[in-house]
Amino acid sequence: MESFVNGYYRFSVWAMRLAYLNVCWILFSVLGLFILGFMPSTAAMFSIVRKWVNGEEDIPILQTYWKVYKTEFVKTNKAGLLLFGIGYLLVLEFNILRGQDSFLYLFVSYTVLASLFLYVVVFIYFFPIFVHFKLKLLDYFKWPFIISFSHPVLSLFIISVLWIVYYITWISIPALFFFFGGSATALFIMWAVSRSFPKYEYREA
Repeated sequence: MESFVNGYYRFSVWAMRLAYLNVCWILFSVLGLFILGFMPSTAAMFSIVRKWVNGEEDIPILQTYWKVYKTEFVKTNKAGLLLFGIGYLLVLEFNILRGQDSFLYLFVSYTVLASLFLYVVVFIYFFPIFVHFKLKLLDYFKWPFIISFSHPVLSLFIISVLWIVYYITWISIPALFFFFGGSATALFIMWAVSRSFPKYEYREA
Protein backbone atom coordinates (compact mmCIF):
# COMPACT_ATOMS: atom_id res chain seq x y z
CA MET A 1 0.00 0.00 0.00
CA GLU A 2 2.84 2.37 0.86
CA SER A 3 4.53 1.76 -2.49
CA PHE A 4 1.23 2.50 -4.27
CA VAL A 5 0.84 5.79 -2.39
CA ASN A 6 4.43 6.77 -3.13
CA GLY A 7 3.98 5.89 -6.79
CA TYR A 8 0.76 7.89 -7.03
CA TYR A 9 2.40 10.86 -5.31
CA ARG A 10 5.35 10.78 -7.70
CA PHE A 11 3.01 10.50 -10.69
CA SER A 12 1.00 13.49 -9.44
CA VAL A 13 4.14 15.57 -8.96
CA TRP A 14 5.34 14.85 -12.47
CA ALA A 15 1.89 15.53 -13.92
CA MET A 16 1.87 18.93 -12.22
CA ARG A 17 5.39 19.69 -13.43
CA LEU A 18 4.55 18.83 -17.01
CA ALA A 19 1.28 20.78 -16.93
CA TYR A 20 3.01 23.81 -15.41
CA LEU A 21 5.77 23.66 -18.00
CA ASN A 22 3.24 23.30 -20.81
CA VAL A 23 1.35 26.38 -19.64
CA CYS A 24 4.64 28.31 -19.53
CA TRP A 25 5.38 27.19 -23.08
CA ILE A 26 2.01 28.41 -24.33
CA LEU A 27 2.07 31.71 -22.41
CA PHE A 28 5.63 32.62 -23.39
CA SER A 29 4.90 31.74 -27.01
CA VAL A 30 1.93 34.11 -26.87
CA LEU A 31 4.14 36.71 -25.15
CA GLY A 32 6.19 36.87 -28.33
CA LEU A 33 3.01 36.93 -30.45
CA PHE A 34 3.90 33.31 -31.34
CA ILE A 35 5.95 34.45 -34.36
CA LEU A 36 8.78 35.69 -32.11
CA GLY A 37 7.83 33.66 -29.04
CA PHE A 38 7.67 30.08 -30.28
CA MET A 39 11.39 29.45 -30.78
CA PRO A 40 12.74 30.93 -27.49
CA SER A 41 9.80 29.45 -25.58
CA THR A 42 10.43 25.98 -27.01
CA ALA A 43 14.17 26.29 -26.33
CA ALA A 44 13.40 27.22 -22.72
CA MET A 45 11.07 24.22 -22.40
CA PHE A 46 13.74 21.85 -23.73
CA SER A 47 16.27 23.41 -21.37
CA ILE A 48 14.01 22.51 -18.44
CA VAL A 49 13.38 18.92 -19.55
CA ARG A 50 17.10 18.46 -20.22
CA LYS A 51 17.75 19.20 -16.55
CA TRP A 52 15.01 16.75 -15.57
CA VAL A 53 16.51 14.03 -17.78
CA ASN A 54 19.89 14.67 -16.15
CA GLY A 55 18.40 14.21 -12.67
CA GLU A 56 17.85 17.87 -11.68
CA GLU A 57 14.19 17.46 -10.76
CA ASP A 58 13.70 20.26 -8.21
CA ILE A 59 14.79 23.27 -10.25
CA PRO A 60 12.71 26.50 -10.11
CA ILE A 61 10.78 26.14 -13.36
CA LEU A 62 9.58 29.70 -13.97
CA GLN A 63 12.86 31.41 -13.05
CA THR A 64 14.91 29.00 -15.17
CA TYR A 65 12.44 29.28 -18.03
CA TRP A 66 12.49 33.07 -18.06
CA LYS A 67 16.30 33.17 -17.92
CA VAL A 68 16.68 30.91 -20.97
CA TYR A 69 13.85 32.69 -22.80
CA LYS A 70 15.57 36.07 -22.45
CA THR A 71 19.09 34.83 -23.10
CA GLU A 72 18.28 32.83 -26.23
CA PHE A 73 15.55 35.10 -27.65
CA VAL A 74 17.61 36.57 -30.49
CA LYS A 75 19.62 33.45 -31.34
CA THR A 76 16.62 31.15 -31.48
CA ASN A 77 14.64 33.58 -33.61
CA LYS A 78 17.49 33.79 -36.11
CA ALA A 79 17.42 30.01 -36.34
CA GLY A 80 13.63 30.03 -36.47
CA LEU A 81 13.60 32.46 -39.38
CA LEU A 82 15.74 30.05 -41.37
CA LEU A 83 13.83 26.95 -40.25
CA PHE A 84 10.38 28.32 -40.98
CA GLY A 85 11.56 29.86 -44.24
CA ILE A 86 12.80 26.49 -45.49
CA GLY A 87 9.63 24.75 -44.29
CA TYR A 88 7.40 27.31 -45.99
CA LEU A 89 9.24 26.97 -49.30
CA LEU A 90 9.07 23.17 -49.17
CA VAL A 91 5.32 23.16 -48.46
CA LEU A 92 4.72 25.78 -51.16
CA GLU A 93 6.73 23.83 -53.72
CA PHE A 94 4.95 20.59 -52.82
CA ASN A 95 1.51 22.16 -53.26
CA ILE A 96 2.49 23.72 -56.59
CA LEU A 97 3.85 20.43 -57.94
CA ARG A 98 0.81 18.46 -56.77
CA GLY A 99 -1.42 20.95 -58.56
CA GLN A 100 0.08 20.02 -61.94
CA ASP A 101 -1.20 17.25 -64.23
CA SER A 102 2.17 16.13 -65.56
CA PHE A 103 3.59 12.83 -64.29
CA LEU A 104 7.03 14.45 -64.06
CA TYR A 105 5.71 17.06 -61.64
CA LEU A 106 4.01 14.32 -59.63
CA PHE A 107 7.28 12.38 -59.45
CA VAL A 108 9.26 15.44 -58.37
CA SER A 109 6.65 16.15 -55.68
CA TYR A 110 7.65 12.90 -53.97
CA THR A 111 11.25 14.11 -53.72
CA VAL A 112 9.93 17.29 -52.09
CA LEU A 113 7.86 15.10 -49.76
CA ALA A 114 11.04 13.24 -48.80
CA SER A 115 12.70 16.60 -48.14
CA LEU A 116 9.78 17.52 -45.88
CA PHE A 117 10.31 14.31 -43.92
CA LEU A 118 13.98 15.19 -43.47
CA TYR A 119 12.92 18.67 -42.42
CA VAL A 120 10.72 17.20 -39.67
CA VAL A 121 13.62 15.04 -38.47
CA VAL A 122 15.95 18.06 -38.34
CA PHE A 123 13.30 20.04 -36.45
CA ILE A 124 12.94 17.23 -33.89
CA TYR A 125 16.67 17.08 -33.25
CA PHE A 126 17.24 20.85 -33.35
CA PHE A 127 16.08 21.77 -29.85
CA PRO A 128 17.78 18.92 -27.92
CA ILE A 129 21.05 19.79 -29.69
CA PHE A 130 20.52 23.51 -29.14
CA VAL A 131 20.14 23.22 -25.36
CA HIS A 132 22.85 20.59 -24.93
CA PHE A 133 25.70 21.87 -27.09
CA LYS A 134 27.29 25.29 -27.50
CA LEU A 135 27.75 25.65 -31.26
CA LYS A 136 27.79 28.23 -33.99
CA LEU A 137 24.36 29.03 -35.41
CA LEU A 138 24.75 27.11 -38.69
CA ASP A 139 26.12 24.07 -36.82
CA TYR A 140 22.73 23.65 -35.16
CA PHE A 141 21.42 22.74 -38.61
CA LYS A 142 24.37 20.53 -39.53
CA TRP A 143 24.39 18.31 -36.44
CA PRO A 144 20.72 17.28 -36.58
CA PHE A 145 21.51 15.77 -40.00
CA ILE A 146 24.65 14.05 -38.74
CA ILE A 147 23.12 12.61 -35.58
CA SER A 148 19.77 11.62 -37.11
CA PHE A 149 21.41 9.84 -40.07
CA SER A 150 23.89 8.17 -37.75
CA HIS A 151 20.96 6.81 -35.71
CA PRO A 152 18.17 6.02 -38.21
CA VAL A 153 16.49 3.52 -35.88
CA LEU A 154 16.31 6.14 -33.13
CA SER A 155 14.82 8.68 -35.56
CA LEU A 156 12.16 6.24 -36.76
CA PHE A 157 11.44 5.24 -33.15
CA ILE A 158 10.85 8.86 -32.11
CA ILE A 159 8.60 9.65 -35.09
CA SER A 160 6.63 6.39 -34.72
CA VAL A 161 6.02 6.84 -31.00
CA LEU A 162 4.96 10.47 -31.42
CA TRP A 163 2.61 9.61 -34.29
CA ILE A 164 0.95 6.77 -32.36
CA VAL A 165 0.59 8.78 -29.13
CA TYR A 166 -0.73 11.85 -30.95
CA TYR A 167 -3.24 9.76 -32.89
CA ILE A 168 -4.55 7.94 -29.81
CA THR A 169 -4.74 11.19 -27.83
CA TRP A 170 -6.53 13.02 -30.65
CA ILE A 171 -9.26 10.40 -31.00
CA SER A 172 -9.67 9.84 -27.24
CA ILE A 173 -8.84 12.86 -25.04
CA PRO A 174 -7.65 15.77 -27.25
CA ALA A 175 -7.79 18.14 -24.26
CA LEU A 176 -4.60 16.50 -23.01
CA PHE A 177 -2.70 18.37 -25.71
CA PHE A 178 -3.38 21.64 -23.90
CA PHE A 179 -2.03 20.35 -20.58
CA PHE A 180 0.79 18.05 -21.70
CA GLY A 181 1.20 18.27 -25.49
CA GLY A 182 4.35 20.37 -25.61
CA SER A 183 6.06 19.43 -22.36
CA ALA A 184 5.50 15.66 -22.61
CA THR A 185 6.68 15.71 -26.23
CA ALA A 186 9.80 17.67 -25.26
CA LEU A 187 10.56 15.31 -22.37
CA PHE A 188 10.28 12.24 -24.59
CA ILE A 189 12.34 13.74 -27.43
CA MET A 190 15.03 15.02 -25.05
CA TRP A 191 15.25 11.65 -23.30
CA ALA A 192 15.47 9.75 -26.60
CA VAL A 193 17.86 12.04 -28.48
CA SER A 194 20.19 12.52 -25.49
CA ARG A 195 20.98 8.80 -25.60
CA SER A 196 23.14 9.57 -28.64
CA PHE A 197 24.95 12.62 -27.21
CA PRO A 198 27.88 11.07 -25.28
CA LYS A 199 29.68 9.94 -28.45
CA TYR A 200 29.52 13.46 -29.88
CA GLU A 201 30.42 15.49 -26.80
CA TYR A 202 34.16 15.14 -27.33
CA ARG A 203 33.82 16.76 -30.76
CA GLU A 204 32.35 19.88 -29.19
CA ALA A 205 35.47 20.28 -27.08
